[in-house]
Amino acid sequence: MQVIPAIDLRGGLCVRLRQGDYDRETVFGDDPAAMAVKWESEGATRIHLVDLDGAKAGKPVNVESVRAILGAVSVPCQLGGGVRDERTIAAWLDEGLERVIVGTQALRDPGWFRAMAESFPGRLVLGLDARDGQVATDGWLETSKVKAALLAKQFDDLPLAAIIYTDIARDGMLEGPNLEATAAICRHVKTPVVASGGVGGLGDIESLAKLPVAGCIVGRALYEGKFSLADAVAKAGDQSSGS
Repeated sequence: MQVIPAIDLRGGLCVRLRQGDYDRETVFGDDPAAMAVKWESEGATRIHLVDLDGAKAGKPVNVESVRAILGAVSVPCQLGGGVRDERTIAAWLDEGLERVIVGTQALRDPGWFRAMAESFPGRLVLGLDARDGQVATDGWLETSKVKAALLAKQFDDLPLAAIIYTDIARDGMLEGPNLEATAAICRHVKTPVVASGGVGGLGDIESLAKLPVAGCIVGRALYEGKFSLADAVAKAGDQSSGS
């Protein structure tokens, strides 16, 4: 299981939100590129970027910060937030991102998302952000009536790189991931699933590694020093190998 550190961008700063609430923000750094270098030096093999401003605006906002990150590290990076059209997908990939994450627009226009996945095989990730099992959109500001597991199944035949499943209630709270819901998503699809939200300690890494997940995204726990990225990577490797 791959451990993927997250860098959430807002106003050019590295921040974290609690439960996706823009009014509950903690700033962890004013140099996102330096943060990316730190995670790479500590063993990251992929970095997860979120354009929080973009998610609200529906278009890329923190472009310069992302460019700085991509210029500072050699590990692949993926990004979500404000990806609503083909031009944005192509532009981000041209900037050097390995993967682009689509959430809101996949729910709003499934036909469009299917076409994009076929046009960019292996480069798109479905971002499934759920509140009480229902998909949330628009930077988590709106909640739909669509069940996350059903949406995942709907797109499982596409050449997606992965599905990222986030339980919003757990995100940024360090209270542990929603193992049951994550496992349920895994049972519904063959596409690789990446867990996100709630990791607060190495025990959570251990529990996730026992599930059939391809990776987990970690944010606040790393920034608050609950454990080191190196220890998390080691723990994920140990559990994945069954030791």
